[in-house]
Amino acid sequence: MLKNKLCLALCCALPIFSGCTVGPNYTKPEISMPVTYKEVQGWKVAQPQDQQTRGAWWEIYQDATLNRLQQQVVLSNQNIAQYVAKYEQAAALVSQAKADQYPSIGATGGATRSEQSQAKPSNSYSAKASLSWELDVWGKLKRTVRENQASAQASAADLANATLSAQTTLAKDYFALRVLDKRIALYDKTIDTYTRYRKVLAAKYKEGVIAKSDLTQAEQSLYSAKSAREDLVWQRAQYEHAIAILIGKMPAEFDLPVSQAALPKPPSIPLTLPSRLLERRPDIASAERSVAAANEAIGIAITGYFPDITLSGSSGYSASSLSNLISAQNLLWSLGASATQTVFDFGANKAKVKQARAAYDASVANYKQTVLEAMQNIEDYLAEGTSLSKEVQHTSQSLAAATETARIIRNQYNAGVIDYTNVASTEATRLSSEQSLLQLQSTQLQNSVALITALGGGWQSSDLPK
Repeated sequence: MLKNKLCLALCCALPIFSGCTVGPNYTKPEISMPVTYKEVQGWKVAQPQDQQTRGAWWEIYQDATLNRLQQQVVLSNQNIAQYVAKYEQAAALVSQAKADQYPSIGATGGATRSEQSQAKPSNSYSAKASLSWELDVWGKLKRTVRENQASAQASAADLANATLSAQTTLAKDYFALRVLDKRIALYDKTIDTYTRYRKVLAAKYKEGVIAKSDLTQAEQSLYSAKSAREDLVWQRAQYEHAIAILIGKMPAEFDLPVSQAALPKPPSIPLTLPSRLLERRPDIASAERSVAAANEAIGIAITGYFPDITLSGSSGYSASSLSNLISAQNLLWSLGASATQTVFDFGANKAKVKQARAAYDASVANYKQTVLEAMQNIEDYLAEGTSLSKEVQHTSQSLAAATETARIIRNQYNAGVIDYTNVASTEATRLSSEQSLLQLQSTQLQNSVALITALGGGWQSSDLPK
Protein backbone atom coordinates (compact mmCIF):
# COMPACT_ATOMS: atom_id res chain seq x y z
CA MET A 1 0.00 0.00 0.00
CA LEU A 2 2.83 2.35 0.88
CA LYS A 3 4.43 1.72 -2.51
CA ASN A 4 1.17 2.73 -4.19
CA LYS A 5 1.07 5.92 -2.14
CA LEU A 6 4.65 6.67 -3.20
CA CYS A 7 3.76 6.36 -6.88
CA LEU A 8 0.64 8.47 -6.37
CA ALA A 9 2.60 11.22 -4.65
CA LEU A 10 5.12 11.40 -7.47
CA CYS A 11 2.40 11.42 -10.13
CA CYS A 12 0.61 14.26 -8.36
CA ALA A 13 3.81 16.30 -8.44
CA LEU A 14 3.86 16.45 -12.26
CA PRO A 15 1.49 19.40 -12.79
CA ILE A 16 3.26 21.34 -10.05
CA PHE A 17 6.68 21.19 -11.67
CA SER A 18 5.88 21.19 -15.42
CA GLY A 19 4.28 24.54 -16.01
CA CYS A 20 7.36 26.48 -17.21
CA THR A 21 9.12 26.29 -20.59
CA VAL A 22 12.11 28.53 -21.10
CA GLY A 23 13.38 29.59 -24.50
CA PRO A 24 11.80 31.09 -27.65
CA ASN A 25 8.46 29.95 -29.05
CA TYR A 26 8.64 28.82 -32.68
CA THR A 27 7.35 31.08 -35.43
CA LYS A 28 7.63 30.00 -39.05
CA PRO A 29 10.00 32.36 -40.92
CA GLU A 30 8.15 34.77 -43.18
CA ILE A 31 8.95 34.79 -46.89
CA SER A 32 7.52 37.30 -49.34
CA MET A 33 6.22 35.35 -52.32
CA PRO A 34 5.22 36.87 -55.71
CA VAL A 35 1.59 36.81 -56.79
CA THR A 36 2.39 34.96 -60.01
CA TYR A 37 5.35 33.59 -61.96
CA LYS A 38 7.36 35.90 -64.20
CA GLU A 39 7.60 33.43 -67.11
CA VAL A 40 3.97 32.29 -67.05
CA GLN A 41 3.11 34.46 -70.08
CA GLY A 42 2.62 32.26 -73.10
CA TRP A 43 2.51 29.08 -71.04
CA LYS A 44 -0.45 26.80 -71.68
CA VAL A 45 -1.88 26.17 -68.22
CA ALA A 46 -4.27 23.32 -67.48
CA GLN A 47 -7.61 24.19 -65.91
CA PRO A 48 -8.51 24.38 -63.12
CA GLN A 49 -5.18 25.75 -61.94
CA ASP A 50 -5.61 24.67 -58.33
CA GLN A 51 -5.72 20.97 -59.28
CA GLN A 52 -2.71 18.72 -59.77
CA THR A 53 -2.22 15.01 -60.11
CA ARG A 54 -1.92 13.60 -56.59
CA GLY A 55 0.56 10.88 -55.90
CA ALA A 56 1.01 9.10 -59.24
CA TRP A 57 1.74 12.27 -61.22
CA TRP A 58 3.42 10.30 -64.03
CA GLU A 59 0.05 8.84 -65.06
CA ILE A 60 -0.62 12.14 -66.81
CA TYR A 61 1.56 10.79 -69.68
CA GLN A 62 -0.70 7.72 -70.13
CA ASP A 63 2.16 5.25 -70.65
CA ALA A 64 1.52 1.80 -69.12
CA THR A 65 5.20 0.81 -69.16
CA LEU A 66 6.22 3.99 -67.36
CA ASN A 67 3.49 3.41 -64.77
CA ARG A 68 4.76 -0.11 -64.11
CA LEU A 69 8.36 1.04 -63.75
CA GLN A 70 7.43 3.84 -61.36
CA GLN A 71 5.73 1.39 -59.02
CA GLN A 72 8.97 -0.61 -58.82
CA VAL A 73 10.98 2.48 -57.89
CA VAL A 74 9.20 2.90 -54.55
CA LEU A 75 9.49 -0.81 -53.77
CA SER A 76 13.06 -1.56 -54.83
CA ASN A 77 15.16 1.60 -55.15
CA GLN A 78 18.03 1.29 -52.67
CA ASN A 79 18.57 5.03 -52.32
CA ILE A 80 14.95 5.39 -51.19
CA ALA A 81 15.44 2.44 -48.83
CA GLN A 82 18.23 4.38 -47.11
CA TYR A 83 15.91 7.33 -46.50
CA VAL A 84 13.21 4.98 -45.18
CA ALA A 85 15.70 3.65 -42.63
CA LYS A 86 16.75 7.19 -41.67
CA TYR A 87 13.13 8.16 -41.09
CA GLU A 88 12.50 5.08 -38.95
CA GLN A 89 15.56 6.00 -36.90
CA ALA A 90 14.25 9.56 -36.42
CA ALA A 91 10.79 8.27 -35.44
CA ALA A 92 12.37 5.98 -32.84
CA LEU A 93 14.12 8.99 -31.30
CA VAL A 94 10.72 10.63 -30.86
CA SER A 95 9.46 7.61 -28.94
CA GLN A 96 12.60 7.62 -26.81
CA ALA A 97 12.22 11.33 -26.00
CA LYS A 98 8.58 10.85 -25.03
CA ALA A 99 9.53 7.97 -22.72
CA ASP A 100 12.03 10.23 -20.91
CA GLN A 101 9.11 12.40 -19.72
CA TYR A 102 7.80 9.61 -17.52
CA PRO A 103 9.17 7.94 -14.38
CA SER A 104 11.72 5.16 -14.64
CA ILE A 105 10.60 2.19 -12.54
CA GLY A 106 12.89 -0.65 -11.55
CA ALA A 107 12.68 -3.80 -9.43
CA THR A 108 15.39 -5.75 -7.64
CA GLY A 109 15.43 -8.95 -5.67
CA GLY A 110 18.28 -10.68 -3.89
CA ALA A 111 19.31 -13.43 -1.55
CA THR A 112 22.62 -13.68 0.30
CA ARG A 113 24.15 -16.10 2.81
CA SER A 114 27.01 -14.85 4.98
CA GLU A 115 29.07 -16.03 7.94
CA GLN A 116 31.20 -14.12 10.42
CA SER A 117 33.91 -15.55 12.69
CA GLN A 118 32.52 -17.85 15.43
CA ALA A 119 28.93 -17.13 14.34
CA LYS A 120 26.35 -19.19 12.64
CA PRO A 121 25.71 -18.57 8.94
CA SER A 122 22.87 -16.13 8.30
CA ASN A 123 20.55 -15.55 5.35
CA SER A 124 19.25 -12.25 3.98
CA TYR A 125 16.45 -11.80 1.48
CA SER A 126 15.18 -8.60 -0.17
CA ALA A 127 12.60 -7.45 -2.73
CA LYS A 128 12.46 -3.78 -3.69
CA ALA A 129 10.88 -1.44 -6.22
CA SER A 130 12.44 1.90 -7.11
CA LEU A 131 11.25 4.93 -9.03
CA SER A 132 13.18 7.88 -10.45
CA TRP A 133 11.61 10.85 -12.18
CA GLU A 134 13.32 13.86 -13.74
CA LEU A 135 10.81 16.68 -13.46
CA ASP A 136 10.49 18.76 -16.61
CA VAL A 137 10.39 22.02 -14.67
CA TRP A 138 11.96 24.16 -17.42
CA GLY A 139 10.52 22.32 -20.44
CA LYS A 140 13.77 20.63 -21.47
CA LEU A 141 12.15 17.23 -22.03
CA LYS A 142 9.14 18.74 -23.74
CA ARG A 143 11.39 20.68 -26.11
CA THR A 144 13.47 17.56 -26.77
CA VAL A 145 10.31 15.76 -27.87
CA ARG A 146 9.34 18.65 -30.14
CA GLU A 147 12.87 18.87 -31.54
CA ASN A 148 12.88 15.17 -32.39
CA GLN A 149 9.38 15.40 -33.83
CA ALA A 150 10.43 18.24 -36.14
CA SER A 151 13.57 16.32 -37.09
CA ALA A 152 11.50 13.23 -37.85
CA GLN A 153 9.17 15.30 -40.04
CA ALA A 154 12.21 16.73 -41.83
CA SER A 155 13.42 13.17 -42.35
CA ALA A 156 10.01 12.19 -43.73
CA ALA A 157 10.18 15.15 -46.13
CA ASP A 158 13.69 14.07 -47.17
CA LEU A 159 12.26 10.61 -47.90
CA ALA A 160 9.50 12.16 -50.02
CA ASN A 161 12.06 14.31 -51.82
CA ALA A 162 14.34 11.32 -52.51
CA THR A 163 11.35 9.36 -53.82
CA LEU A 164 10.29 12.24 -56.05
CA SER A 165 13.85 12.63 -57.31
CA ALA A 166 14.10 8.94 -58.22
CA GLN A 167 10.70 9.03 -59.92
CA THR A 168 11.70 12.14 -61.86
CA THR A 169 15.00 10.63 -62.99
CA LEU A 170 13.20 7.48 -64.10
CA ALA A 171 10.65 9.43 -66.15
CA LYS A 172 13.39 11.51 -67.80
CA ASP A 173 15.53 8.45 -68.57
CA TYR A 174 12.51 6.57 -69.89
CA PHE A 175 11.48 9.34 -72.29
CA ALA A 176 15.09 9.81 -73.43
CA LEU A 177 15.25 6.07 -74.19
CA ARG A 178 11.96 6.09 -76.09
CA VAL A 179 13.12 9.01 -78.22
CA LEU A 180 16.34 7.12 -78.93
CA ASP A 181 14.19 4.22 -80.15
CA LYS A 182 12.65 6.65 -82.65
CA ARG A 183 16.01 8.09 -83.65
CA ILE A 184 17.59 4.67 -84.15
CA ALA A 185 14.58 3.58 -86.22
CA LEU A 186 15.02 6.71 -88.34
CA TYR A 187 18.66 5.81 -88.97
CA ASP A 188 17.62 2.24 -89.84
CA LYS A 189 15.26 3.64 -92.46
CA THR A 190 17.91 6.05 -93.72
CA ILE A 191 20.56 3.32 -93.88
CA ASP A 192 18.15 1.15 -95.86
CA THR A 193 17.61 4.00 -98.30
CA TYR A 194 21.36 4.72 -98.59
CA THR A 195 22.04 1.02 -99.15
CA ARG A 196 19.63 0.94 -102.07
CA TYR A 197 21.17 4.15 -103.48
CA ARG A 198 24.63 2.63 -103.24
CA LYS A 199 23.50 -0.54 -105.01
CA VAL A 200 21.98 1.40 -107.90
CA LEU A 201 24.96 3.74 -108.17
CA ALA A 202 27.42 0.81 -108.10
CA ALA A 203 25.60 -0.72 -111.07
CA LYS A 204 25.63 2.60 -112.95
CA TYR A 205 29.33 3.11 -112.23
CA LYS A 206 30.09 -0.37 -113.51
CA GLU A 207 28.25 0.53 -116.70
CA GLY A 208 30.25 3.76 -116.92
CA VAL A 209 27.16 5.95 -116.64
CA ILE A 210 28.27 7.93 -113.60
CA ALA A 211 31.51 9.19 -112.14
CA LYS A 212 33.16 7.30 -109.28
CA SER A 213 32.67 10.34 -107.02
CA ASP A 214 28.91 9.69 -107.09
CA LEU A 215 29.47 6.18 -105.77
CA THR A 216 31.95 7.22 -103.11
CA GLN A 217 29.60 10.01 -102.01
CA ALA A 218 26.83 7.45 -101.55
CA GLU A 219 29.19 5.19 -99.59
CA GLN A 220 30.23 8.11 -97.39
CA SER A 221 26.59 8.87 -96.55
CA LEU A 222 25.87 5.20 -95.83
CA TYR A 223 28.78 4.61 -93.48
CA SER A 224 28.31 7.97 -91.77
CA ALA A 225 24.70 7.03 -91.00
CA LYS A 226 25.80 3.64 -89.66
CA SER A 227 28.36 5.29 -87.41
CA ALA A 228 25.81 7.79 -86.08
CA ARG A 229 23.38 4.93 -85.40
CA GLU A 230 25.93 3.08 -83.28
CA ASP A 231 26.46 6.21 -81.22
CA LEU A 232 22.75 6.18 -80.34
CA VAL A 233 22.76 2.43 -79.61
CA TRP A 234 25.24 2.71 -76.73
CA GLN A 235 23.40 5.77 -75.41
CA ARG A 236 20.19 3.72 -75.29
CA ALA A 237 22.01 0.93 -73.48
CA GLN A 238 23.19 3.37 -70.81
CA TYR A 239 19.67 4.68 -70.22
CA GLU A 240 18.42 1.10 -69.96
CA HIS A 241 21.12 0.35 -67.36
CA ALA A 242 20.22 3.51 -65.42
CA ILE A 243 16.55 2.51 -65.33
CA ALA A 244 17.52 -0.94 -64.06
CA ILE A 245 19.40 0.60 -61.13
CA LEU A 246 16.51 2.95 -60.36
CA ILE A 247 14.16 -0.01 -59.92
CA GLY A 248 16.72 -1.93 -57.87
CA LYS A 249 17.83 -4.48 -60.47
CA MET A 250 21.15 -5.51 -61.96
CA PRO A 251 21.49 -4.26 -65.55
CA ALA A 252 21.98 -7.86 -66.69
CA GLU A 253 18.57 -8.75 -65.21
CA PHE A 254 16.63 -5.99 -66.95
CA ASP A 255 15.59 -5.48 -70.54
CA LEU A 256 13.32 -2.80 -71.95
CA PRO A 257 12.15 -3.86 -75.42
CA VAL A 258 12.27 -1.37 -78.26
CA SER A 259 8.97 0.41 -78.84
CA GLN A 260 7.82 2.45 -81.79
CA ALA A 261 4.64 3.65 -80.12
CA ALA A 262 3.87 7.33 -80.59
CA LEU A 263 5.61 9.61 -78.12
CA PRO A 264 3.27 11.27 -75.61
CA LYS A 265 2.64 14.94 -76.17
CA PRO A 266 3.81 17.23 -73.37
CA PRO A 267 0.78 17.58 -71.08
CA SER A 268 -0.79 20.82 -69.95
CA ILE A 269 0.47 21.18 -66.40
CA PRO A 270 -1.58 22.86 -63.67
CA LEU A 271 0.36 25.73 -62.11
CA THR A 272 -0.15 26.25 -58.41
CA LEU A 273 0.19 29.74 -56.97
CA PRO A 274 3.70 30.66 -55.79
CA SER A 275 2.40 31.04 -52.23
CA ARG A 276 1.23 27.41 -52.24
CA LEU A 277 4.68 26.24 -53.29
CA LEU A 278 5.76 26.39 -49.63
CA GLU A 279 3.33 23.55 -48.90
CA ARG A 280 3.94 21.48 -52.01
CA ARG A 281 7.68 20.86 -52.19
CA PRO A 282 9.19 18.29 -49.84
CA ASP A 283 12.61 19.95 -49.88
CA ILE A 284 11.05 23.21 -48.65
CA ALA A 285 9.09 21.31 -45.99
CA SER A 286 12.29 19.59 -44.84
CA ALA A 287 14.11 22.92 -44.56
CA GLU A 288 11.23 24.47 -42.58
CA ARG A 289 11.03 21.52 -40.17
CA SER A 290 14.79 21.82 -39.63
CA VAL A 291 14.23 25.44 -38.60
CA ALA A 292 11.61 24.28 -36.07
CA ALA A 293 14.03 21.69 -34.66
CA ALA A 294 16.79 24.30 -34.39
CA ASN A 295 14.42 26.60 -32.49
CA GLU A 296 13.75 23.88 -29.90
CA ALA A 297 17.50 23.31 -29.57
CA ILE A 298 17.86 26.92 -28.37
CA GLY A 299 15.37 26.30 -25.57
CA ILE A 300 17.13 23.07 -24.60
CA ALA A 301 20.45 24.92 -24.38
CA ILE A 302 18.88 27.68 -22.22
CA THR A 303 17.65 25.10 -19.69
CA GLY A 304 21.31 24.49 -18.91
CA TYR A 305 21.18 27.65 -16.80
CA PHE A 306 18.64 26.03 -14.47
CA PRO A 307 18.93 23.06 -12.10
CA ASP A 308 17.83 19.53 -12.98
CA ILE A 309 15.31 18.33 -10.38
CA THR A 310 14.77 14.62 -9.81
CA LEU A 311 12.33 12.81 -7.52
CA SER A 312 13.25 9.34 -6.36
CA GLY A 313 11.74 6.75 -4.12
CA SER A 314 11.98 3.12 -3.22
CA SER A 315 9.88 0.63 -1.32
CA GLY A 316 10.41 -3.03 -0.50
CA TYR A 317 11.06 -5.72 2.03
CA SER A 318 14.16 -7.17 3.67
CA ALA A 319 14.29 -10.16 6.03
CA SER A 320 16.44 -13.05 7.12
CA SER A 321 13.76 -15.57 6.25
CA LEU A 322 12.07 -15.98 2.92
CA SER A 323 8.86 -17.27 4.47
CA ASN A 324 7.97 -14.02 6.22
CA LEU A 325 9.66 -11.60 3.76
CA ILE A 326 6.41 -9.90 2.71
CA SER A 327 5.22 -8.55 6.04
CA ALA A 328 4.69 -5.14 7.61
CA GLN A 329 7.59 -5.49 10.05
CA ASN A 330 10.05 -6.04 7.17
CA LEU A 331 8.84 -3.07 5.09
CA LEU A 332 11.42 -0.49 3.97
CA TRP A 333 10.80 2.73 2.06
CA SER A 334 12.43 6.00 1.13
CA LEU A 335 11.43 9.19 -0.68
CA GLY A 336 13.70 11.98 -1.77
CA ALA A 337 14.39 14.81 -4.16
CA SER A 338 17.60 16.17 -5.62
CA ALA A 339 18.61 19.23 -7.59
CA THR A 340 21.75 19.45 -9.71
CA GLN A 341 23.07 22.82 -10.82
CA THR A 342 26.36 23.80 -12.38
CA VAL A 343 27.76 26.65 -10.32
CA PHE A 344 30.49 27.81 -12.68
CA ASP A 345 31.33 26.37 -16.10
CA PHE A 346 33.60 29.10 -17.49
CA GLY A 347 30.96 30.09 -20.09
CA ALA A 348 30.39 26.62 -21.53
CA ASN A 349 26.59 26.80 -21.41
CA LYS A 350 26.61 30.35 -22.72
CA ALA A 351 28.59 29.06 -25.68
CA LYS A 352 26.05 26.26 -26.19
CA VAL A 353 23.22 28.79 -26.34
CA LYS A 354 25.17 30.95 -28.77
CA GLN A 355 25.91 27.90 -30.90
CA ALA A 356 22.22 26.92 -30.92
CA ARG A 357 21.17 30.42 -31.98
CA ALA A 358 23.75 30.44 -34.78
CA ALA A 359 22.55 27.01 -35.95
CA TYR A 360 18.98 28.39 -35.99
CA ASP A 361 20.06 31.40 -38.08
CA ALA A 362 21.81 29.06 -40.51
CA SER A 363 18.70 26.88 -40.83
CA VAL A 364 16.55 29.96 -41.52
CA ALA A 365 18.97 31.06 -44.25
CA ASN A 366 18.93 27.54 -45.74
CA TYR A 367 15.11 27.56 -45.70
CA LYS A 368 14.93 30.89 -47.52
CA GLN A 369 17.59 29.79 -50.03
CA THR A 370 15.66 26.58 -50.71
CA VAL A 371 12.55 28.64 -51.51
CA LEU A 372 14.52 30.96 -53.79
CA GLU A 373 16.01 28.03 -55.68
CA ALA A 374 12.57 26.44 -56.00
CA MET A 375 11.24 29.62 -57.58
CA GLN A 376 14.23 29.72 -59.92
CA ASN A 377 13.56 26.12 -60.97
CA ILE A 378 9.98 26.89 -61.91
CA GLU A 379 10.80 30.11 -63.76
CA ASP A 380 13.57 28.30 -65.68
CA TYR A 381 11.31 25.44 -66.73
CA LEU A 382 8.48 27.78 -67.70
CA ALA A 383 10.80 29.85 -69.88
CA GLU A 384 12.35 26.73 -71.40
CA GLY A 385 8.94 25.17 -72.04
CA THR A 386 7.66 28.24 -73.85
CA SER A 387 10.76 28.47 -76.06
CA LEU A 388 10.76 24.72 -76.73
CA SER A 389 7.20 24.90 -78.06
CA LYS A 390 8.31 27.55 -80.55
CA GLU A 391 11.46 25.59 -81.41
CA VAL A 392 9.43 22.46 -82.15
CA GLN A 393 7.10 24.49 -84.37
CA HIS A 394 9.97 26.08 -86.31
CA THR A 395 11.91 22.81 -86.63
CA SER A 396 8.79 21.06 -87.92
CA GLN A 397 8.50 23.75 -90.59
CA SER A 398 12.20 23.38 -91.38
CA LEU A 399 11.79 19.60 -91.72
CA ALA A 400 8.85 20.03 -94.07
CA ALA A 401 10.91 22.37 -96.25
CA ALA A 402 13.96 20.06 -96.16
CA THR A 403 11.79 17.08 -97.14
CA GLU A 404 10.35 18.94 -100.11
CA THR A 405 13.82 20.13 -101.14
CA ALA A 406 15.15 16.57 -101.00
CA ARG A 407 12.26 15.37 -103.18
CA ILE A 408 12.94 18.03 -105.81
CA ILE A 409 16.69 17.34 -105.86
CA ARG A 410 16.11 13.57 -106.22
CA ASN A 411 13.86 14.21 -109.20
CA GLN A 412 16.47 16.49 -110.78
CA TYR A 413 19.17 13.86 -110.22
CA ASN A 414 17.01 11.14 -111.76
CA ALA A 415 16.48 13.42 -114.75
CA GLY A 416 20.24 13.78 -115.09
CA VAL A 417 20.25 17.50 -114.42
CA ILE A 418 22.57 17.42 -111.37
CA ASP A 419 25.11 15.04 -109.83
CA TYR A 420 24.68 12.93 -106.71
CA THR A 421 26.54 15.38 -104.46
CA ASN A 422 23.45 17.58 -104.34
CA VAL A 423 21.27 14.58 -103.44
CA ALA A 424 23.60 13.59 -100.60
CA SER A 425 23.66 17.13 -99.24
CA THR A 426 19.88 17.58 -99.20
CA GLU A 427 19.32 14.11 -97.72
CA ALA A 428 21.79 14.91 -94.93
CA THR A 429 19.97 18.17 -94.24
CA ARG A 430 16.59 16.40 -94.12
CA LEU A 431 17.96 13.70 -91.79
CA SER A 432 19.52 16.31 -89.52
CA SER A 433 16.22 18.22 -89.31
CA GLU A 434 14.27 15.08 -88.42
CA GLN A 435 16.80 14.06 -85.78
CA SER A 436 16.74 17.59 -84.35
CA LEU A 437 12.96 17.48 -84.11
CA LEU A 438 13.07 14.18 -82.20
CA GLN A 439 15.74 15.57 -79.85
CA LEU A 440 13.60 18.64 -79.20
CA GLN A 441 10.61 16.44 -78.42
CA SER A 442 12.78 14.57 -75.92
CA THR A 443 13.86 17.81 -74.27
CA GLN A 444 10.25 18.99 -74.23
CA LEU A 445 9.07 15.85 -72.43
CA GLN A 446 11.88 16.05 -69.90
CA ASN A 447 11.17 19.72 -69.27
CA SER A 448 7.54 18.87 -68.51
CA VAL A 449 8.68 16.22 -66.01
CA ALA A 450 11.06 18.72 -64.41
CA LEU A 451 8.29 21.32 -64.10
CA ILE A 452 5.92 18.85 -62.43
CA THR A 453 8.70 17.99 -59.99
CA ALA A 454 9.49 21.65 -59.34
CA LEU A 455 5.83 22.15 -58.43
CA GLY A 456 6.07 19.32 -55.89
CA GLY A 457 4.86 16.39 -57.98
CA GLY A 458 1.50 16.33 -56.23
CA TRP A 459 3.07 16.17 -52.75
CA GLN A 460 1.77 18.32 -49.88
CA SER A 461 3.12 19.10 -46.42
CA SER A 462 -0.08 17.62 -44.99
CA ASP A 463 1.40 14.25 -45.98
CA LEU A 464 3.98 14.60 -43.21
CA PRO A 465 3.45 12.30 -40.22
CA LYS A 466 1.98 14.05 -37.21
